[in-house]
Amino acid sequence: MFRVILQSHWSWSKLLLGPGIVAAFALPILSVQQAGNLSDPQLSAWGTAGVLHEMEEWGIWYAALAAALGLALATSAWASDHRGGHAYALSLPVERWRYVLLRYASGVVLLAAPIVFFWLGALLAAAAIELPDGFHAYPTALAMRFALAALLAFSVFFSISAGTARTAGYILVPIGGLLAAQLLLTTAGVGFDPLAYVIGRLTSWPGPFEVFTGRWMLIDV
Repeated sequence: MFRVILQSHWSWSKLLLGPGIVAAFALPILSVQQAGNLSDPQLSAWGTAGVLHEMEEWGIWYAALAAALGLALATSAWASDHRGGHAYALSLPVERWRYVLLRYASGVVLLAAPIVFFWLGALLAAAAIELPDGFHAYPTALAMRFALAALLAFSVFFSISAGTARTAGYILVPIGGLLAAQLLLTTAGVGFDPLAYVIGRLTSWPGPFEVFTGRWMLIDV
């Protein structure tokens, strides 16, 4: 049964997963194009800092690609079920939780492909440049962070996509409440921003989405 579910998931996601794999492989290589002169003895400390700053700016693209891959695979996991009104899932002689687990596992298997290619691209990028003393390449650590971010995004979007309109309401109502509270506090002249506070708690340690923020550095001191 898992093979059938995996094939179905692949058929719905291949048009997005293919370009995602190419982007995952190419992104680390593109990020070090500005680092090709790090070993130049004439490069000043300010120049080195500028190169590293330019590389750090690529971190947003690493995080965005991980989130996009998770979103694409999560929504495509349930595309055939939503299209058929979940008739196929309800007709199977398996428990609902087991079917959901198989759907989730198929997404994790497909997600492994861009993660592996991202790691290979990072290894190739690290090997293509000569680093001065004090600098190190971290291709495996970067790939592990990319894998964790992609898996987290897939898990979150998978949970949302698996639900009904009521489930979406459970998610959207608190967000709407935060926006309404922010509007009321702003109107009343209160400096506290609840939306920014919640986002800050979620995206900073020990928040669950901290992996998407911070430094995504292939090369660092």
